[in-house]
Amino acid sequence: MRSPRLIAATALAALVGAGVGAGVYAYFNSDSGTTVVRQVHVTQSVQASNTKDGSALSIGDIYKLANRGVVKISVTSGGANPFEQGSQKAQGSGFVSDTLGHVITNQHVVDGAQSIKVTFWNGKTHSGKLVGSDASTDTAVIKVDAPASIFHPLELADSSAVQVGDAVVAIGSPFGLDETVTSGIVSALHRDMTSPNNFTIDDSIQTDAAINHGNSGGPLLNMQGKVIGVNSQIESDSGGNDGVGFAVPSNTVHEIASRLISTGKADHAYLGVELAAAANGAKVKDVIAGKAAAEGGIHADDVITSFGGKRITTVDSLRFAVEAKRPGDVVHVTLLRDGQTKRVVVTLSTRPNNP
Repeated sequence: MRSPRLIAATALAALVGAGVGAGVYAYFNSDSGTTVVRQVHVTQSVQASNTKDGSALSIGDIYKLANRGVVKISVTSGGANPFEQGSQKAQGSGFVSDTLGHVITNQHVVDGAQSIKVTFWNGKTHSGKLVGSDASTDTAVIKVDAPASIFHPLELADSSAVQVGDAVVAIGSPFGLDETVTSGIVSALHRDMTSPNNFTIDDSIQTDAAINHGNSGGPLLNMQGKVIGVNSQIESDSGGNDGVGFAVPSNTVHEIASRLISTGKADHAYLGVELAAAANGAKVKDVIAGKAAAEGGIHADDVITSFGGKRITTVDSLRFAVEAKRPGDVVHVTLLRDGQTKRVVVTLSTRPNNP
């Protein structure tokens, strides 16, 4: 599959004179002129009560339940002044994760941000501070200092329970249009997305719910109004919604966001090998000097059959097993070398910023 497109909306801020009242965005992949849309914020919306028995809500009820937890994120980068020549603006979406003001979004939305503004359900905009980001999973957490009454956290569901055909709802700010709701189904599971730093995001959720530029970082919700994924990329020939969108699964988001909030970073374990398929495991094509595999005695042409007690049958199964570990973990590895079974012990390295 071709690498899908990241879906934050971006614009180059031109040098302008005095008297300009509002920023105007010319979104990429658009050949048309700028469109200005006046928006009305619904400040008196009432949250719906979720069903206790887990039964499905209507799309309207999901909107009432979740819309106050979804935010629009506006980022300025490349210059201290947003009106400086060469500065860039980007827009995306996000959602509130707790009552302390933490907001989850995509890493590519806030990448290089010098200022972050977060607009809430009532139209109020507050400054945000980046807590931490992880390009390997395209996940970031922002902290907003605002009155507690403005925070309406969304609940993360167990993405491993999602099934193909499940109905879903996306809420976000495509092209800067706040509180936009679209719906569809889970079209496929276990898709591989390429992260902003070119690692693989496993178990991504594919959906046909309409997702466009500016939806990045917004929630993909199940029919109980819980977050099953964070909308991140689209596959498109037109540059807009062609019915093939992808979301980072909520289980991944939960793990990474928790680590970002607690430590400000989310290091990943790294074995340091280049792999190829083998009939009975994962074949080592090359070993990176100075990393875990090399230091532990793994050689090129070895076939790894067990990692940390888990049977390895494919390249993917080894990648999943490594991802489940942390840097510094000591792992027993079983491999085949010249027809003989060997056992080595490796201490996992920290994944570099790029493959």
